[in-house]
Amino acid sequence: MNDDQKRLGQKQMMDTAASRNKRPNARSAKLGRDVQARLGQQLRAMYDDVVSQGVPDRFTELLNRLNGNDNKDRH
Repeated sequence: MNDDQKRLGQKQMMDTAASRNKRPNARSAKLGRDVQARLGQQLRAMYDDVVSQGVPDRFTELLNRLNGNDNKDRH
């Protein structure tokens, strides 16, 4: 089986799964503007909190080691 056949098979499986979960004449769920605005505010607040925490030192050290920038491993 070549790559094109695999992709076609995967697409058909996804299309089948998507159509199986749809009900005839079902309306899509929609949120009101006030709910969307409140969700946006909460997501921005959470994102700002995560960004303000910065990158932990152990992640920075790991990235440096992966990039070969760690002088300790070169001895």
